[in-house]
Parts: sequence; C-alpha cells; structure tokens
Amino acid sequence: MRKSSLSREAAVGADSTPARLIAAASEEFRRRGFSGTDTNRIARRAGFAPQTFYRWFRDKTQIFLAVYRAWEEEERVVLAKLLSVNAPSSQIVGAILKHHRTYRIFRRSLRQLTLEDPAVRKARAESRTRQIERIRESMGAAALDFSEVATILFQIERLCDGIADDEFADLGVDQRVPRAAIANLQGRFRR
Repeated sequence: MRKSSLSREAAVGADSTPARLIAAASEEFRRRGFSGTDTNRIARRAGFAPQTFYRWFRDKTQIFLAVYRAWEEEERVVLAKLLSVNAPSSQIVGAILKHHRTYRIFRRSLRQLTLEDPAVRKARAESRTRQIERIRESMGAAALDFSEVATILFQIERLCDGIADDEFADLGVDQRVPRAAIANLQGRFRR
C-alpha cells in the first residue's frame, strides 16, 4: 500500500527511509534537474532497491515537492538565524544567493514545473504564502500589505535566480548592482 503522506514518526528521523529518499532526491534534482533523473536513481542513491521508493512516494512529483518543502525550511532557518542577530543586509543577501546557487538546477526545474504541473503550481503558491505571512508577522505593526510583500518577494526571487543562473554575467552586468537591488528590497521588510 502506498503512503500518500508521511507519518510523523517516519518524517522525523534523519535516518528514516523517507528522509533518506528526500536527501537523495535533493541531490539528484540539484545535479540533474527534474527531467534528468528518475525514481530508480533516487532510490539507489539512498541505498534502496527501486521499489522501496513507491512504498513512500506516489511518484517523482511528490518527492520533488518534499524536496521543495525541505528547501523552503532550510532557507527559513538560515534567514531566521541571521535576522535574530540583526545581520547586515549584505550578509542576508549573500545567504539567499548561496542558497539559490546551491539549488540552481533544482530551481530551474521548479520554475518549469510551476508552468506545467498544477500540483507544483499550487505548492509554490502555498510556499510563497507562508513566506509572505512570516515576513508580515516579523514586521509587526509596520507590516506591509500582503500584495506589497508579494511584489517585493517576486522581485527578490527573480533577481536571485538571475544572479544564480549567471544571467547578469551574460549581459556583462556587475553582480554588485543586482545584489544592491536585492538588499534594498529586502530592507523594506526590516522596519
């Protein structure tokens, strides 16, 4: 019987089967993207026979979404630590860019699948909504409107992807300019 969602006990342990599959999938998606890998490769990388994959995940899209959720949580933790010590914007921008670079190929797949797959599109909207709500909550009484935060977030996201994918370098644009733009935009969240 396939499990459509992970049990709390299975998802908790880093050595659990689903956690190992997610870690393996993360590595595969970061190296090869969504279309460049398959469930057999993921299972083998995790140290399992291919059929083990289907005991925990319905298909490659479901594990891709689990990796996306892990990506989101990883970024949240890094940023929360930096914000808790009132790190300078340059350090925050550097952390965001490092995260985007590390997952550059994964994020290309995410952008493509968002256009093609309703489940991925929905998951991405939910992720962004969580992020917007966290930002608004952190701003307290000075919180910007949901729409304003979403607009700023989209700009930051696109600029980060453009830097991570070397699109600015392709144009001969010094990365300091878009980095400064990200810092200015991110600064609007720190009132």
